[in-house]
Amino acid sequence: MSITDYREKMDIIDKQFLDLFEQRMQVSKEIAAYKKEKNLSVLDLKREREKMNEIIERSPEELKDYSSILYSMIFEISRSYQNRLIGVRTDIMDMMKKAIDNTPKLFPEIAPVACQGIEGANSQIACDKLFRNANIMYFANFEAVFSAIEKGLCKYGVIPVENSTAGSVNKVYDLMLKHNFKIVRSIRLKIEHNLLVNPGTKLDQIKEIYSHEQAIAQCSGFLSTLKGVKIIPCENTAVAAKSVAESGKNTVAALASSMCMKYYGLECLQESVQNTDNNYTRFICISKDLEIYPGADRTSIMLILSHEPGALYKILSRFYALGINLIKLESRPLPNHEFEFMFYFDLDVPVYSPNLLQLMGELPGACESFTYLGSYSEVI
Repeated sequence: MSITDYREKMDIIDKQFLDLFEQRMQVSKEIAAYKKEKNLSVLDLKREREKMNEIIERSPEELKDYSSILYSMIFEISRSYQNRLIGVRTDIMDMMKKAIDNTPKLFPEIAPVACQGIEGANSQIACDKLFRNANIMYFANFEAVFSAIEKGLCKYGVIPVENSTAGSVNKVYDLMLKHNFKIVRSIRLKIEHNLLVNPGTKLDQIKEIYSHEQAIAQCSGFLSTLKGVKIIPCENTAVAAKSVAESGKNTVAALASSMCMKYYGLECLQESVQNTDNNYTRFICISKDLEIYPGADRTSIMLILSHEPGALYKILSRFYALGINLIKLESRPLPNHEFEFMFYFDLDVPVYSPNLLQLMGELPGACESFTYLGSYSEVI
């Protein structure tokens, strides 16, 4: 037989498969009507477990794993179809609709905003790009920014979540578990790190370089060329620049922005010493209240899943079944919970999409804990 003959056999099987799939979904539709009439839950774990065990038992040994994957997907599709037919609504869906209706049509230009660090910090630069005239209140650490939002000290907060070269800001993701907040906008900010010194300082005089740990990681190539120089992490690039300026020494330097050079009267000994020119940090703008502005095309959620095989796969298969693109997945260990994790997702989907609303109706019942963080747009 030729490859054409094999493909023709496959085509015949696929037609039969599709005919059977259509029949199965028709029965699923009838079951949905029955469940709606009897006010029954779409998800029946006992039935699915029994059915899966039966399928695996009947499958040839070499196909058991593949049969399990196939039917896990079929179960997900069937449940998704039933939820759509029944029109499941949740508190989260109602909350989203209320926010869409009540949020102003334009993002505010003036607002009190919490940022970590001091004048010249990248958080401030991001804030100034988001707001035309922000009244910035500075805090020593990220947790204080979250607390300021929760307590109503500031309307908004701007914090970094990831960098294109150094990765995620793990401290921020850990704090997400502890605090109540919503994301209302995000921004990607191009980051350039400069070697800043007090006026008259020469490169061979420098004994210590200060900066934030992320900036240090982003400039690792340049730093590796400096021999006998001590690299000292501090809480913020702007704090590093200010400390160098206040020291008045010619033996210290900071990795910081050009804005810090202007703020603190420093000189730039070397420009753009980061590992790559394609160096961006993503910041999120958070608020205590849910606000969904027109054009929101990104949604962020957090899930805690049961500690069992396939738990994450079952969630991912829902995104696939609904055609929702996943653009960020971050996992962080849960404090005091051995081998359990929080999963953070960024979804690329318009807030007005019926598929997103359907997902918001399905997810709360598919995991141990579900947190909707907001739908928003990103400024580039």
